[in-house]
Amino acid sequence: MRINVDGKLFQQQLTAVSKVINGKNTLTILDNFLLTVEGDRLSITGSDQENVLTAFMPVADSDGDGSVAVPAKRLLEITKEISNQPLTIEVDDETKAIDLSFLSGQFRFMGRDADEYPRMRTQSDERTVMVLPTSVVLKGLEYTSFAVSPDVVRPIMTGILWDVKPDNITFVSSDTHKLVRYINSERAPEVEKMFVMPAKVANIIRGLIGNGDMEIRITFDEKGGTFEFGDYNLSCLFIQGSYPQYNRVIPASNPFTLTVDRDSLMAAIRRVNLFAAKNSRLIVLDLSSEGLKLTSQDYDYGMSAEEKVACTYEGNAMSIGFNGLYMAEILANLKDDEIMLSLSDPARPGVYSPIEQKPNENVMIVQMPMQVI
Repeated sequence: MRINVDGKLFQQQLTAVSKVINGKNTLTILDNFLLTVEGDRLSITGSDQENVLTAFMPVADSDGDGSVAVPAKRLLEITKEISNQPLTIEVDDETKAIDLSFLSGQFRFMGRDADEYPRMRTQSDERTVMVLPTSVVLKGLEYTSFAVSPDVVRPIMTGILWDVKPDNITFVSSDTHKLVRYINSERAPEVEKMFVMPAKVANIIRGLIGNGDMEIRITFDEKGGTFEFGDYNLSCLFIQGSYPQYNRVIPASNPFTLTVDRDSLMAAIRRVNLFAAKNSRLIVLDLSSEGLKLTSQDYDYGMSAEEKVACTYEGNAMSIGFNGLYMAEILANLKDDEIMLSLSDPARPGVYSPIEQKPNENVMIVQMPMQVI
């Protein structure tokens, strides 16, 4: 097998596929890329056993079809140094020796038999297909990825829920301290299904979609799905289990509203956070007709902070406590200039949302309160 490829594009696709490969694998074959030539197209595949990512690119010319497993780390290191020039890759079909030639030199190293590489899972006949704009998927994953739980004790919470209805898709994530719900009705899926996507897969898709304006074809069954878009094909296993009833966490009525400039509040939160107790990160919000006052204290070190923020508040005066780090994280992931925080009493969750929801979108973030000492 012998092919000529554009070095820059080759290195770009290798880097994209490398994101699915684990640093340590129980199967050593998974430390490799699987390179497959079919006609005038080269496919580059990486896997961690549960997820398989394939990137496609054209070849300038080839002398026949074939496949070989190539050490991923070595190939990445090589192509990084010579990425701006054409490359020739020649594989000895019997020994799997690989010659990689470029304008001023040549590298030789060993590959492995492609038959050792694990194959993708075959989906059941009971599979569902839906086609969405990549912008819908990207916004759903961007809003929810930051709130995914890192606690592997409850695996179902370490992913993003896709609650697909005939007329919209709801993306949900929660780490029990905060919950994000993003609804998009831009494209009617015309199916009703539910699955939980692993956070790793969500981050890979976010990185690959970029700002591209294209469509993504999603084919899935009960166990996993395949996402096809642009020059990429990503297959994954879903997280199995029953996702909690997220709508029960969302307060039915929070009549008191705080309207505030997002950047101003976020900057104040970050400053007051510097003086919050390290074990709790408690920040107290004192709300009244006079406005908003933020306070924090660290009794162990005898320090405190207080700052007032210009805002509009409609409701009863109250003091409510929140984790300041989570507040800053929530504000950083809301995109609007002005946001609204809806409240009812100090023992009930607060709900963040934009002042005005965008067409075909609805985003809200719930944060659990903390006891004010």
